[in-house]
Amino acid sequence: MNPYASLCDDFGAYVYLSTKMDLPNSREPVLHFFDSLKRAFPVLTDFDHRDSGDYVLEEDREQGSHRWVTLETRRLCAGYLNPPSLDAADQFHEHVLETAPYHLDLSGLDCEALDALYAFDFVYQGNHDEVVAEALGMTTTLDKLVSMPGTKVINYEPSLMLALDDACRLQCRLSIETRTNAFQVRTGTFPEAPISVYFTVRQYWSRSPHKTFIESFKNQRRVLQELIDQHVIPSIVRPLAQTIAAKQ
Repeated sequence: MNPYASLCDDFGAYVYLSTKMDLPNSREPVLHFFDSLKRAFPVLTDFDHRDSGDYVLEEDREQGSHRWVTLETRRLCAGYLNPPSLDAADQFHEHVLETAPYHLDLSGLDCEALDALYAFDFVYQGNHDEVVAEALGMTTTLDKLVSMPGTKVINYEPSLMLALDDACRLQCRLSIETRTNAFQVRTGTFPEAPISVYFTVRQYWSRSPHKTFIESFKNQRRVLQELIDQHVIPSIVRPLAQTIAAKQ
């Protein structure tokens, strides 16, 4: 089962592989790659070539839980929104990372970085920045600043990056994205939109201790879940969920 499903409105697991050179974009390698994914996951039925030049293969978005793979100029992306279990998401991402090198001529020499990311979305109709500030708190100095009479928080998106090894090649990043603007605050008219909490573990590939993308992903995935469970859930996700629930 997915242990995070009950903590937010939507949960997503994602993988991004960034390259130093352009990925193939001609008909044969692109179609062979996506066709191999469709054979492994027959529910991946919707193929598109977007105006941006990106190629996308995805499931029906109306199902609520869906997978997708995108081939950008210098990035391969895969995601699973609301997976039934973390194992299901891992299986999908590992298959993409295992298949891609054969069809797209990918190698460690060309890899810039590999990201493993979890995202938590909280749908909230109100001032996103204000609720984030209330849920997570601020330093004493900033508390005094935002409590000045007549002030309203219109942007508060905490972001933090940490190096997880001495060489700074393994890193993690916490970021919060709000979707409130000054016009909405001024008019008091707020659409229903998600507040997103992103947590990423990135492995820069140069001098990486891992021989394959699968090996690195498994290590990053382990580190990701440890940090999520020990720090992000109790310090960020639960306080935000509780604050939003109290306001609705």
